Amino acid sequence: MVESNTESRHPAADGLHLQPAGQILSALLDAQIGALAGVKPALPAIEKAAELGADALARGGRMGYAGAGSSGLMALADSLELAGTFGLPPERTPMMFAGGADALLHMKGAAEDDPRLAVADLDASGLQAGDVVLILTASGRTPYALTIAQEARARGITVVGFANVDGTPLLDMSDIAVLLQTGAEIVAGSTRMGAATAQKVALNMLSVLVGIRLGHVHDGYMVNLVADNAKLVDRATRIVSNLASVPLPVAEAALTATQGAVKPAILVAQGMDPERAAAELERTGGHLQPLLA
Repeated sequence: MVESNTESRHPAADGLHLQPAGQILSALLDAQIGALAGVKPALPAIEKAAELGADALARGGRMGYAGAGSSGLMALADSLELAGTFGLPPERTPMMFAGGADALLHMKGAAEDDPRLAVADLDASGLQAGDVVLILTASGRTPYALTIAQEARARGITVVGFANVDGTPLLDMSDIAVLLQTGAEIVAGSTRMGAATAQKVALNMLSVLVGIRLGHVHDGYMVNLVADNAKLVDRATRIVSNLASVPLPVAEAALTATQGAVKPAILVAQGMDPERAAAELERTGGHLQPLLA
């Protein structure tokens, strides 16, 4: 078997167990920072993936996530955050994790080797032709990820493959290949470290660009959130106040009129009634800019 460079020995690993704690931590941090250099060359692929994901979601479709182990956890974190950050319904960003919910508490490696589980998870995801799926695996060889990629392409789903090793099967079979070449880990093969850090950063950027393209980010604010707890009510009030240029009490009243929805509340705070605000946002596809200009 060809040795993956995530399994190779890192130069800083020699004698690591003998070093003082501070020196160990410094080496680990430097390795994490170094791994991020692997994200920069992938920016064009990340951009293309984000544009396709945003297009699918704008049409009423889905942008799914899939992965196993540490890579799956990075995918899961991003998929779960989209509801709170951008107001996307969870069923529009389904997650396929090798082993399912049980594996989140007790991860077992065997689950990622069973192609039947992958097909069942894809069937349950609701993904169909015209949708996009983001598939993550550090090695680029995980059977679970490869099965989903193969089946998804056969169903007309656009496959975006993320891997940390060049020339691997997942990248070869992806419509968009996102290579995050992070190299050897200080703890050889522990891809929860540099590889996962790069994956997390890449997904952060991809999903924020998706949110911007959908009109869910305006001047750096999360304008598509719905305030349903005290923290979010406070955040939403400040967002409405700042973007509508109104005092906080006016912003609070506008949010009450829109049941906590920020986008229409901004327009209500500027003088629209809630019904017209909703109609105008429907007309602009959810984008505030044409209505605030």
